[in-house]
Amino acid sequence: MIQKLKEKGYIYNSTLDILEGEFNGQSVEISVVTENNKVYRICLIDKDGTTESQIKIRFNKLCHQFENNSKYLPAKEEQELGEDEDISYEMLVHKKEYQAAFFQIGANESISIYDMTLEEIEKLSKKVVWFSISEQYGKYRIVMFYDNYNNQANGEDL
Repeated sequence: MIQKLKEKGYIYNSTLDILEGEFNGQSVEISVVTENNKVYRICLIDKDGTTESQIKIRFNKLCHQFENNSKYLPAKEEQELGEDEDISYEMLVHKKEYQAAFFQIGANESISIYDMTLEEIEKLSKKVVWFSISEQYGKYRIVMFYDNYNNQANGEDL
């Protein structure tokens, strides 16, 4: 996976053991997490922090991009943030977390979650993309995860 990302132009930073580059118009740092030599998570984090109003716009733009991409199915209906949402107050005072999640359904699949069996929903929920807003020292970043739970450890090594 790291080699494939390098081929796409990401540069390995050996000091931090991460890849760096541009993803969806943003400078990001990428970590690849494996279990038994299988990738189960790719984590991307914005390299540069931004303001509260800018992160709200970015979060909503990402929601919109995923909702309009046929390779993804929203995990719940309304995930965008309202214009009046006070992110800094809610995160600080109420410890609120802002997250959005989408199931990876693959190309050329047309799925309605309402027409699926429980087994199909369980299979679908094994490959998820989700992102959240992270705050550090008054700056906000998007942290995004591509998870493949089929490759995650389930206690077999215990």
